[in-house]
Amino acid sequence: MMEILSEIESERIVQEMKQYTQHGKISTYEHCKNVAKLSYRIDRRLFLHSDLRVLLTGAMLHDFYLYDWHSEDEGMHNLHGFTHAETACINAQKYFNIDTKTSQVIYCHMWPLNPRRVPKSKEGWIVCFADKCISLYETLFMR
Repeated sequence: MMEILSEIESERIVQEMKQYTQHGKISTYEHCKNVAKLSYRIDRRLFLHSDLRVLLTGAMLHDFYLYDWHSEDEGMHNLHGFTHAETACINAQKYFNIDTKTSQVIYCHMWPLNPRRVPKSKEGWIVCFADKCISLYETLFMR
């Protein structure tokens, strides 16, 4: 797990996520790392035998949108919940040249808010679930 995550985390552009707030006092970087760790634990505890590169890369880059969605920006981020997965996917493809399966993990992580973007792989389902759990915890207890 650490080998895969360290490849991603070492990139300057990923470190940039530390300057954007996700939930409460948690940065987007911390949030993504928390989702990656929980995704890994879910996979291991349930013996799902996921493709760890897809799972962890998708988890670490699922919110790789590179902006502060809380800022006043004349309404540009009002639909953040509906649009950020696509932005994160485009950024991940641009900076990391990710494969189709990893792209789908990122693109579909906001299901069921985006009902047409249903995860298509076990890695996608794991990241989607882990993201909901971590987001709830961060929102309620990390403020």
